[in-house]
Amino acid sequence: MIPSAVLEAVHKVLGARGYLHRPEDLTLYEYDGGVDKARPDLVVFPQSTQDVAAIVRIAAEEEIPIVGRGAGTGLSGGAIPQSGGIVISFARMNRIVATDLYDERALLEPGVVNLEITQAVERQGYFYAPDPSSQRACTIGGNVAENSGGPHTLAYGVTTNHVLGLEAVLPDGTLIATGGNAPDLAGYDLTGLLTGSEGTLALVTRITARLMRQPELVKTLLAIYDRVDDCADSVAEITSRAITPAAIEMLDGVMLRMVEEDTHAGYPMDASAVLLIELEGLREAVEEQVAQIEDACKTCRAREVRIARSAAERELLWKGRKNAFGAVGRVSPSYYVQDGVVPRTKIAPTLREIGRISEQYGLTISNIFHAGDGNMHPIILFDARKPGELDRARAAGDDILRFCIAEGGSITGEHGVGLEKKELIGEQFSDDSLGMIRRFKTLFDPACRLNPGKMLPTGKGCMEIRQPAGMLV
Repeated sequence: MIPSAVLEAVHKVLGARGYLHRPEDLTLYEYDGGVDKARPDLVVFPQSTQDVAAIVRIAAEEEIPIVGRGAGTGLSGGAIPQSGGIVISFARMNRIVATDLYDERALLEPGVVNLEITQAVERQGYFYAPDPSSQRACTIGGNVAENSGGPHTLAYGVTTNHVLGLEAVLPDGTLIATGGNAPDLAGYDLTGLLTGSEGTLALVTRITARLMRQPELVKTLLAIYDRVDDCADSVAEITSRAITPAAIEMLDGVMLRMVEEDTHAGYPMDASAVLLIELEGLREAVEEQVAQIEDACKTCRAREVRIARSAAERELLWKGRKNAFGAVGRVSPSYYVQDGVVPRTKIAPTLREIGRISEQYGLTISNIFHAGDGNMHPIILFDARKPGELDRARAAGDDILRFCIAEGGSITGEHGVGLEKKELIGEQFSDDSLGMIRRFKTLFDPACRLNPGKMLPTGKGCMEIRQPAGMLV
C-alpha cells in the first residue's frame, strides 16, 4: 500500500495522468511474457530523466522498492514486482533523440521500440543489428537490461556489443553517465556492467547505440531435413567450414507445422526439422558461401535446400520465424519458454534429452532456437487450468536447463535470470562467484530496493545477507 503522502508527491512530479494506483489498472502490470505474477502498488510514467530521478528520490525517502519496466515482453520475470512497490514504466520515454550517421550512432530513450531504430535510418542505408524475435514490441531499455540477442546476433553480437554509452539513475536518485561516442574510453567498463544487469543496479534513461551500414547482398536459405539429428549436425558442419552466417535458426517438426498453419510462410509440413540460414555481405563472398552451405547441408543429408527467390519470399520466411510464439498461442492456451545455451556440437544430444523430458512429464515441447550460437528455446506447452500442469512445465524447464549446464552451457543466453532462473544460477556458479555478484549489487544498491529478489538464489541475495552501505566486502 502506497502512503497518501507518496501519492501526493508523485502527483506533483507527474500530474494526474502520470500514474496508476487503482487495483483494476495495476492488474495490467502484474505479469510479463513469463509465467510469474505479482501486483505493484503504484505504476508511474515519467517523461524525462528528471522525472525518473524525482520518483526514485521519493521512493528512497520512504524505502519503497522500485522495478523498471519496458514493454513487458520479457520471458524471465525480470519486470515482476514480487515485493510490490513502484513500477517505473518507460512507455512515455520513447523518443529517438538524435541519429548521427557520420559516426554511426543513435541517442535513444529507453521506451523506443527495437524495430523503430532500424526504421528511422534504413532509407539512409543503416540498421540496428540486435533483433529479438519480439522486436516489433520490445524496447531498447528492456534489451539493455536483459542483454537481448536475436537471430542475427550470430554474426553481429548481442546488445552489449552495440551499446556505446548510457545515462542512468542510481537507487538514491543520483544521475550518472557511462561510456560515450568515442570508442575505448578510459576507466572501468560500467556500460558493459549495466548492460545485462536486469535493472538491479540502476535505471537506464538514455542509450547511445551503434548503427551499422546495410550489407550489399542478403541471401536466405531454407534447408529441409527428415531427421532432427541431421539438421542439428549441419550447424556444426557449416561453422567447421569457417563460414559465419548472419543467422542460423532451427525449427523442429512440431514448431514448423504450427508456424506454417498460422503464417503460410512456405515451411514444409512433412519435415522433421528445418534450418533457416541467412548470409549477408559483399556480393561475391555471399554467392560463394551459398554454394558452400548448400554442400554442407547436403553432406548432412538435407533432402532439399531452397533459396528465397525474392525479398517478399525472404520476408515471409522470417515472418514465420518471428511470429512463432503467436502461432503457438493458436494451439495451446499457455506455454513456457526456456533459454538454455549449449555448445553447437551438443545441439543434437540436447534435443534428444528434451524429447525424453517431454515424455517424462507428459507435455508437448516444441523447439525453435538460435542454432548458430547454441541458444536453445524449447517451448513447453501446457494448460494452466489443469491442476499440476504449470508445476510440471516448470519442472521440465528446470531439467532442460540442468542438462544445458552439464553439457558445458548456460541457463540463459538472452532472456536473463530474473525470477525464473534465480535458484538455478546457484547450480551454474560457485558460492564465491555468487558472493561477488551480490557485492556488486549492494555497492550500487545498499538498501536492496532496486528490482529486489532477482538474479540471486533464495538465501544468497542482498536482502538476506545485508552488507554495510556502500561497502564492497
